[in-house]
Amino acid sequence: MQLAERLKPLRRNVFADMDEAKALARAQGKDLIDLSLGSSDLAASDAIVDEISRSLQDKSTHGYLLFQGTRDFRETVAQWYQQRYGLSVDPETEVLPLIGSQEGTAHLPLAILNPGDYALLLDPGYPSHAGGVYLANGRLYGMPLRLENHFLPDFSTIPPDILGKARLMILSYPHNPTTATASLEFFQRAVQFCQEHHLVLAHDFPYADLVFSHQPAPSILQADRDRTCSIEFFTLSKSYSMGGFRIGYAIGNPDLIAALRRIKAVVDFNQYRGILNGAQVALQQGQSAVEPIVQCFRQRQIYFLKALAQMGWMVRPPAATMYIWAALPPEWSHNSLGFSQALVAQTGVAVSPGAGFGAHGEGYIRFALVHDEAILGQAVDRIRTFLHT
Repeated sequence: MQLAERLKPLRRNVFADMDEAKALARAQGKDLIDLSLGSSDLAASDAIVDEISRSLQDKSTHGYLLFQGTRDFRETVAQWYQQRYGLSVDPETEVLPLIGSQEGTAHLPLAILNPGDYALLLDPGYPSHAGGVYLANGRLYGMPLRLENHFLPDFSTIPPDILGKARLMILSYPHNPTTATASLEFFQRAVQFCQEHHLVLAHDFPYADLVFSHQPAPSILQADRDRTCSIEFFTLSKSYSMGGFRIGYAIGNPDLIAALRRIKAVVDFNQYRGILNGAQVALQQGQSAVEPIVQCFRQRQIYFLKALAQMGWMVRPPAATMYIWAALPPEWSHNSLGFSQALVAQTGVAVSPGAGFGAHGEGYIRFALVHDEAILGQAVDRIRTFLHT
């Protein structure tokens, strides 16, 4: 059987290799502590679950949910942006519900790129951003993220021949995997750059709330108030512990929303109405519902960094997210996959190799702090044994 050429770049990846390594460790009797996936162990609030449960008893919610049936949710999203960022949003033309933000970022290139067009992506960056470009038969240009530049891209280094063929730039701050944040001034420069070069600017914003400072993370729409070229993606997976419910949305330029809606119409309907009802409750709760989740990950971060430091592994404190982005010891600095495979094989502790996020992720690993401190302590003990044997 002959399959489409566009699938070739998706056949193998570092995370598939790690899945095999984890399965082998389990088969050999290892007690797995999985710090490789950013799937929160925290539960959605009782108010969210109660609303979804109530909806289940309403038989009118059991059918297909088309776009017009999502208006209440879209209005809640618009109100949330007004309250949070002072932005007036049209829920009819500027908001689109999604089955998680990954659906939106993966489908958007289908609406933007013609075969051979370039997309400018962060390197390292979230893998599904690249996957969506591959499926659209586009080409990738990775904008290097380096520590000395605070893991922000330098737009001036993009080669002119690449820039002339580019139609899309994808940013994501707070950033997975580096945990970096970006200022409103940075986003203003990004918007101006994309306007000058006729690029669509997509901003993946899943960690909007998981920031450990008093300075909130800006929305790209604050830098592009007229929505000239920008679209933003948000998911309730992180802030509200609703990862398994698969609920997010796109918000921004009406033409981009309309194009993405056309793609979505061919692929799926919306989620179950009860999930949208629960998501409305989440957004209407305000920051008081989010703060305990933020503080939980902040305390885990402090605990984990201290434990690493006690074994001599010094790591920069993350500014945001639920991750630790750690430079590897010198002997492993060019083999993050090898380190990760050996670690899980010998200790049962699974981490994400930096190379899986792009060429400029090599030399790092990512820890996802998705267990309580007792389990994180066990993981550090096993890592200590691994490094000193």
